[in-house]
Amino acid sequence: MVDLDDVRARPDVYQKAATDKGIDLSVEGFLKLDSERRELIPSVEEMRSRRNSVSKEIPKMEGDEKDKALVEMKELKSSLDEVEKKLEAIEVQWNDLQFTFPSIPLDSVPIGPDESGNVEARTWGEIPTFDFEPKSHIDLGESLDILDFKRGVKVSGNRGYFLKGDGARLQQALLRYTMDSLIEKGWTLFSPPLLALWECFMGTGFFPGAEQQNIYAVGGKEGREEQVNDDHQYLIGTSEVAVCSYHKDETLEAVDLPKRYCGMSSCFRREAGSYGRDTQGLYRVHQFEKVEQVVLCRADQDEALALFEEIRTNAEDVLQALEIPYRVLDVCTGDMGKGKVVMQDLESWMPSRESYGETHSCSYLGDFQARRLNLKYAEGGEKHFVHTLNNTCIASPRALIPILEIYQNPDGTVRVPKVLQGYMGGQEVIGG
Repeated sequence: MVDLDDVRARPDVYQKAATDKGIDLSVEGFLKLDSERRELIPSVEEMRSRRNSVSKEIPKMEGDEKDKALVEMKELKSSLDEVEKKLEAIEVQWNDLQFTFPSIPLDSVPIGPDESGNVEARTWGEIPTFDFEPKSHIDLGESLDILDFKRGVKVSGNRGYFLKGDGARLQQALLRYTMDSLIEKGWTLFSPPLLALWECFMGTGFFPGAEQQNIYAVGGKEGREEQVNDDHQYLIGTSEVAVCSYHKDETLEAVDLPKRYCGMSSCFRREAGSYGRDTQGLYRVHQFEKVEQVVLCRADQDEALALFEEIRTNAEDVLQALEIPYRVLDVCTGDMGKGKVVMQDLESWMPSRESYGETHSCSYLGDFQARRLNLKYAEGGEKHFVHTLNNTCIASPRALIPILEIYQNPDGTVRVPKVLQGYMGGQEVIGG
């Protein structure tokens, strides 16, 4: 949600933000509805006050005076019912439309309709070359018996997979290394709930909206347009949902900010509407593990942008330690989501794709989430909404794609990255 006083003061700015982000929103239409609502509220309150006042006096009345008052009450009730229904209908629309308002992106954000408008900011590392025919992670994983897609599908359905033996150990090593790197930098580690309430998904900006189709609901039933969910619980697609909601409805102290949290969790996504090569292998699966950074800070954009650099750098540090070439993308307006103020993606080189593939996403959302979560901080006798940021530090098994493919040997074995060998008992090679 956004500051409605700011919307009323700068409607053109919000209309441009909506248009640039591809959001179907008429700010003028909302403001007309807002004006009607603001006019009706005092009328309703005045009629309710009159009704209460007359109701108290009627028992004291007699004869014609009482009869006249009863007729007035009947007419007043009829008019009040009509106006209340009108106000109720307007408020339903008024509340629903607020969920569609975007954050205003920074001026530096490129304008574009979709991912085609993203701009490469810089690259790191040299693209690997091979003097043999390299295998895909799929072929490597199956030949080394560390990946099993066939039995994964048999057990869990489409896009199911098993990591086994050294494949499972490699993933655990990667996750543990990433967690340790953040802990050494002073971050607080969370193992959050994998189930979260509707209010938490709404609070972090995932509900309501198109993203809802990618979330698994408890009690959900395939084949239905809407999932059954009597408990109002959903499986998280990122620990951002749970960790960002940790302080929901709380007021923190400014001296305790910023909060640097990292959540390690399993994550679940339906991946509705995704097709093509992204669905092959480990790139786009329904269940994965992720170490997510979440930051809560003061409502200071300069401070927030410095933290944005910090969390993106943390992810880059991991990729550089793994010696995986990557590029940084400035994400455009049409690809960044309504709550984002600025966003960058990290894409790692994946030989089998002969291109970079997204492995990290870094976002600054201003007070967009905090307003929904009612998350504030106190400073100088006043309360303000915090600003929030998040970034993937590692997500696996997708991150295993560049590791397996870049570190492969001509004989089909795979070298273990040096920084992960200690987490695998000193093992240097998988296979052979």
